[in-house]
Amino acid sequence: MKVILLAKVPGLGDIDDIKEVADGFAVNHLFPRHLAVLASPKAIGDLKSQHQRKIKEAENELKEQQSLASRLEGLEIAVKEKTNEAGFLYAAVGPQKIAETLTGLGFAINKNQIVIKPIKEPGEYKATVKLKHGLEAKINLIVNALPSKL
Repeated sequence: MKVILLAKVPGLGDIDDIKEVADGFAVNHLFPRHLAVLASPKAIGDLKSQHQRKIKEAENELKEQQSLASRLEGLEIAVKEKTNEAGFLYAAVGPQKIAETLTGLGFAINKNQIVIKPIKEPGEYKATVKLKHGLEAKINLIVNALPSKL
């Protein structure tokens, strides 16, 4: 009997695989546990259309990520932070602050996507923004000093 696997079955196959199995195994093990469905022509057609839809969605997502990467590449953002008398920042500028700044500029970026060591002095720095599909964008970060008032 041909079945379409709905879950990974050790020793048999992965999700969406079409496999030939013994009738008893399908009826007594796979179907009751909702691990597989009968591979009817309609089910196979649905599987193929679902697969095509996933490919299309992945292509669209890739285009969106490439567009986002091109808009972020070389972007220059400025951050102002308070410094002490020695010129060091009271609070380090890290991925969280950069993500907040980028979100304020209209980019949907979270702190886990930003790669940079904590910045403790004013100056110019480069940060890497990691996107889906292995894409990356380099942004320029300018940390300006705001003198603290005593």
